[in-house]
Amino acid sequence: MPVQTAKPRGVRNWRARYASYLRITDFIVICIAVFGAQGGWLGFHKQVQMPIQAWPGITSYFALSVLIVALWMITLAVSDTRSDRVIGVGDTEYRRVVNSSLMVFGLIAIGAFLLKIEASRGYLLIALPGGIILLVITRFLWRMWLRNKRRKGEYTARVLLVGSEKSIKHVAGELERTKGAGYTVAGACVSAQDAGGQSLGSVGIPVLGGTGSVESAMRLTGADTVVITSTDQLGPQRVKQISWALEAGKQHLVLAPSITDIAGPRIHTRPVAGLPLMHVETPRFSPGQRFVKRMMDIFGSAGILLLLSPVLIVISILVMVTSGRPIIYKQARIGRHGKEFRMWKFRSMVPDAEAKLQSLLDLQDSGNSVQFKMTNDPRITPVGRVLRKYSLDELPQLFNVLGGSMSLVGPRPPIQREVEQYEDHVHRRFLVKPGMTGLWQVSGRSSLSWEDSVRLDLSYVENWSFTSDVLILMKTFKAALAPGDTTS
Repeated sequence: MPVQTAKPRGVRNWRARYASYLRITDFIVICIAVFGAQGGWLGFHKQVQMPIQAWPGITSYFALSVLIVALWMITLAVSDTRSDRVIGVGDTEYRRVVNSSLMVFGLIAIGAFLLKIEASRGYLLIALPGGIILLVITRFLWRMWLRNKRRKGEYTARVLLVGSEKSIKHVAGELERTKGAGYTVAGACVSAQDAGGQSLGSVGIPVLGGTGSVESAMRLTGADTVVITSTDQLGPQRVKQISWALEAGKQHLVLAPSITDIAGPRIHTRPVAGLPLMHVETPRFSPGQRFVKRMMDIFGSAGILLLLSPVLIVISILVMVTSGRPIIYKQARIGRHGKEFRMWKFRSMVPDAEAKLQSLLDLQDSGNSVQFKMTNDPRITPVGRVLRKYSLDELPQLFNVLGGSMSLVGPRPPIQREVEQYEDHVHRRFLVKPGMTGLWQVSGRSSLSWEDSVRLDLSYVENWSFTSDVLILMKTFKAALAPGDTTS
């Protein structure tokens, strides 16, 4: 693999360019939310009641709206919501946007109380949620745009990997699998004991020297980020030297720990006697977290059932007319803490589908070693194939969610035959309720290997957050509009 010495156009300033895009759209949607709330609720001529009416211009709601817009933009900037460290992946960006928005209205409320300003509560109660929703939607749309660019190799950090050959291959594989994170590997500097070729085996990463050649390798490749994949051969002093040689604000140093699939809330860095100790908390599911998730399930499932009730009736009629009864297929699945429950689906197969399964096991051509999938399963009815394509057969599971045996988001509920093949660590999936949709369903669906499916499910279980559930639901809606295959 030849060394890429030419720097891609805009390799250094894509961060500033993307941040400016966000700044412009943030300003537009905040103005829409604030001035829209003012115009829709109050009109543009109503005055704010203040203790000193003679203050020129300040008594106008227009002036208050301008103040809110300015404070909102400043708070988004101070909270670092447009940093390249949080954009593109994860839920940190969304959490910062929401938290900074709530902070703005907290400051407004405190200021109004201290200054005895009588502002319309309806105006504020429309502007705040309206602005947050618009900000999250635009950030989500920008994220989709950014990921599309990153799939083409644009808007990415050019990375130089430094460490042992084994650790470099591992990190390179993880970065390749998650291109949306925005890292393009430009080369590697391998520890002396592992150096032995121009590139690293099957991954094809050009080797640009030993760990003492980091500075020259960065100049050669135009890399703007150094990722230390292992420190055993470098030592603390060499890591310091590498960090000192980086251009402040333009080049970055990243330390990649050997632990994987652990996300933000569980990781805390605490400096102790000059050592940046990384604490990884054990997974905890507090009563508060369970309450929030349950309320989301109840209100979400009830709302969707009410909204889609005409669709449910039409599908029921179609299933009954085309293939008879039963309309609902009830299957035993394994839920939280390994307890069995009955999962509901619209019947998409012939009535005796389970009896025919054994004869089809040898014909499996999709899925993975544990989960049975078949591209053209002969048991699926014509109507069932359409239902599966658009995931409409899953809609009755909303009743499972409402009843408490399932959640809107969670690991896929397995059947007993699959559970019998589980390794010990896979049983951690049962720490939470199974879900209608989940992380693995929006990350590859039937194309994933069993190992990848387990990894994603366990990552969800160990790093759950309310924001991650919202993101998965948004991705599920997007996937339903652009359906994939109809495997079973």
